[in-house]
Amino acid sequence: MRSARLTTPRPAVVLVAHGSRDPRAAESTEALARAVRRARPEWLVRAAYLDHAGPRPLDVLGSLGARRTVLAPLLLTEAYHGRVDLPAVLAEAADLPVRVTLAEVLGPRPAGPGRVRTPRLLLEALVRRIPVDDFDAVVLAAAGTRDPAARGTVEHAAVALGERLGVPVRVSYSSGVGPRADEAVRALRAAGSRRVAVAGYFLAPGLLYDLAAEAAREAGAVAVAQPLGDAPEMVALVSSRVAATGVRMLAAA
Repeated sequence: MRSARLTTPRPAVVLVAHGSRDPRAAESTEALARAVRRARPEWLVRAAYLDHAGPRPLDVLGSLGARRTVLAPLLLTEAYHGRVDLPAVLAEAADLPVRVTLAEVLGPRPAGPGRVRTPRLLLEALVRRIPVDDFDAVVLAAAGTRDPAARGTVEHAAVALGERLGVPVRVSYSSGVGPRADEAVRALRAAGSRRVAVAGYFLAPGLLYDLAAEAAREAGAVAVAQPLGDAPEMVALVSSRVAATGVRMLAAA
């Protein structure tokens, strides 16, 4: 009688996006999921959404069976979704056979007392998406949040981007507190910049991205970057966040 060979199911990565009524957002998330799947064929990669579009994270987790899984937030700040919604998903998944670990968000993270580190891969993705080279200032256009700590990480990203590019960088927000994209463009022009480009601090297109892009162009921006989407650096950043959880993400032979 031949002995049965025991195998471990492929580990899973569930990419959890904010979700949007705009179908372009889900299309962008699915494109990123496909890119991660191509880069890491040893993983079972699925996408889930916290709002609007489906499926929801708990539904995806419930379909995975007994396997190691990492929830990878497709979020650039740790605002309400990162602080409240995702830990709630983990709590609700406690009775499922799947073993779930939560990765960190893709944006800047604390690096010690009073220090914040912006991922190099995120900066390179932002630079990649700027469609022109001849600019002398940049607006980092973000969605916006009421969470002051989350806004602080966007400001850190802007500082790091300015150091990377060697030009002035200002932040704008499409909602909540802070200057709008047109105000940031005009402020840079008033300070002497003549060719202001916009870097999109957005993972996917949607209403807030469109508001920023339109306002910036009307104020005289020479170029507006597309959302980060499936840029190669974002694929690598997702992989690095998964690896940083310490979960063994290789299935047994």
